Amino acid sequence: MLILVRHGQSEMNADGVLVGRSDPALTERGLRQAEATGRQLARLRDSLGSADRPLVVVTSPLQRARRTAAVLLEAAGLAAEVRVDERLVEIDYGELEGLTPGEVGEARWEAWRRDPAWRPPGGETLCELHARVAGWCEEVSAPAASGDVLAVSHVSPIKAAVAWAIGAGPELAWRTTLGIAAITRISTEPRALHSFGEGGHVLGL
Repeated sequence: MLILVRHGQSEMNADGVLVGRSDPALTERGLRQAEATGRQLARLRDSLGSADRPLVVVTSPLQRARRTAAVLLEAAGLAAEVRVDERLVEIDYGELEGLTPGEVGEARWEAWRRDPAWRPPGGETLCELHARVAGWCEEVSAPAASGDVLAVSHVSPIKAAVAWAIGAGPELAWRTTLGIAAITRISTEPRALHSFGEGGHVLGL
């Protein structure tokens, strides 16, 4: 199983701005969310009978993802080596980084929604994001079929992985929402989406 976890709340998430390649720390709330996610993952693996399956842990290079991974593994009582993969990094917002949604402007939002090849000034297109994440998904398909691959990443790469799983295009990013510290599960052989955005474990935190 491919288990994708969005990181806990970061300082910039709390400010309500676009956060891509910036590297803010987790808030205290984000740390609590990571702990709750770890406990939920332990319950999931136990209930699904996969607690004894091989576990591979991969994370984005950004500290909000790496810290989430460390905290959730401790809370889950799991000992595993954590690898960093650059392909799991958040989309590059370029000059839009740090802006509120209102500051981005409706014209830019409309251009972005209309064309997945639209590039934020100095940033990355949804097509480019989709391609790098799809390549990573193909690479981990075999270990995810025989064990569990746990990846701690960000909202955009996780949506791209879901698009890969169901054979959708990059435009799926605009048709889905994914909460902080949410869990998404994908089987790779056969390829299918088992769950998207499980978030009950962090309600009220």
